[in-house]
Amino acid sequence: MSEPFHADLTLLGNRAPLPKSPEEARLERVPNPAPGKHYVVRFTCPEFTSLCPITGQPDFAHIVIDYIPQEWILESKSLKLFLASFRNHGAFHEACTMQIASRLMETLQPFWLRIGGYWYPRGGIPIDVFWQSGAPPENVWIPPQDAAPYRGRG
Repeated sequence: MSEPFHADLTLLGNRAPLPKSPEEARLERVPNPAPGKHYVVRFTCPEFTSLCPITGQPDFAHIVIDYIPQEWILESKSLKLFLASFRNHGAFHEACTMQIASRLMETLQPFWLRIGGYWYPRGGIPIDVFWQSGAPPENVWIPPQDAAPYRGRG
């Protein structure tokens, strides 16, 4: 009898400390339960935090990740720990957003991936960062990210 699909998972179901850095964080994956079908998986992190690499002040973002799996899907606890590992990580908005995209591409090798980093203002200017791996496959419903741009107080 073969091992269960989750035999390689080390985080799910176990106590797991917050990784000290994004580089130390482990992203885990499991086999796609619907291989050969194109469907979109969305993860939303409305309370993402990192640090400004110059001032050390906190930066906040609403991160939206959409992907179409190929062989693998992402285990969500590992993603939560990976995203939380940025809390004490100093990098510009663009670097954080692209580092997340790069790690997800490397781990999942999806058909398609899109990330929207909706960053809250610093110095009065929000910086939003968007990236996608290419054109999505045809005939796949990809909902809009619908993260509202920053409007200030009212």
